[in-house]
Amino acid sequence: MKTIVVRRVIPQPIDRVFDVLGDHEGYSAFPGVTLAKLLKQGRDVRNGQGAVRRIELGRVWFEEEITLFEPPRRMDYRILRSRPAIEHRAGSIRLEETGSGTLVTWTSTFRIKLPLGSPLVTPFVAKVGEKAFAGMLKAVEKKLRITGPPEDAR
Repeated sequence: MKTIVVRRVIPQPIDRVFDVLGDHEGYSAFPGVTLAKLLKQGRDVRNGQGAVRRIELGRVWFEEEITLFEPPRRMDYRILRSRPAIEHRAGSIRLEETGSGTLVTWTSTFRIKLPLGSPLVTPFVAKVGEKAFAGMLKAVEKKLRITGPPEDAR
């Protein structure tokens, strides 16, 4: 198993950052994402616990279930199915208010399921995953900067 941990401070209020990260279908606006679709609504709220989303990145795709949804501080998920096949222990996006905005910590623990090459391929995929998570958080920051402050702050 390999664990990815990516951290970024986004100079925006925690509620706004969580709103973007918790909008599963909104991921389609991010670089590299070719499809983001909600397959099943959550139990209490549309994107909340129990929701199942599909994220496609070209030929790579994931179907993920939201296992914990605690706005605006935490969202956990696990990969149910994917291409390539992944054994996924857990994923978590945690948000924390700081003096300069919101610290986002995105963690995922997994291994690529291959009969022989898993120990060689998993570290390579982890590096790609780190770059992808960092790119997503950078895109969240850019999106929030472009959309400006919330209505009540104007």
